[in-house]
Amino acid sequence: MFINGFDILWDEIDDYVADIKSIRSIDQFTFTKPVTFFCGENGSGKSTLLEALAIKNGLNPEGGTRNYNFSTYDSYSSLHKHMRLWRSRKPDWMYFLRAESFYNVATKEMDYRGVFSERYHDQSHGQSFFSVLMK
Repeated sequence: MFINGFDILWDEIDDYVADIKSIRSIDQFTFTKPVTFFCGENGSGKSTLLEALAIKNGLNPEGGTRNYNFSTYDSYSSLHKHMRLWRSRKPDWMYFLRAESFYNVATKEMDYRGVFSERYHDQSHGQSFFSVLMK
């Protein structure tokens, strides 16, 4: 595991994140398994938390690697600014695979890699996700 856990510094947060009950209940979180699933209803804070972890790791909030630097619309919370990560080590390569903005990431993938890249837009949404996971 690369991230062992995190702290949230609540006394510094002044945006909508403080009103999300499931996130507000976390002061510290420890990852105990190599894979963690965040499950819950729409609006329960899953994407907000994962997005903050991605940004804190230097990844683009809309998805991709650390080298992806684009923005369709900056609407992410300030949660990442108020987190402290516990790391065992920093990986050489990371990828934030985000369903909501994968169309934009797939387009940037073609821009960044050129004509020889995987043609994500020529696949179904599920096929293109699987293609990224198999890289």
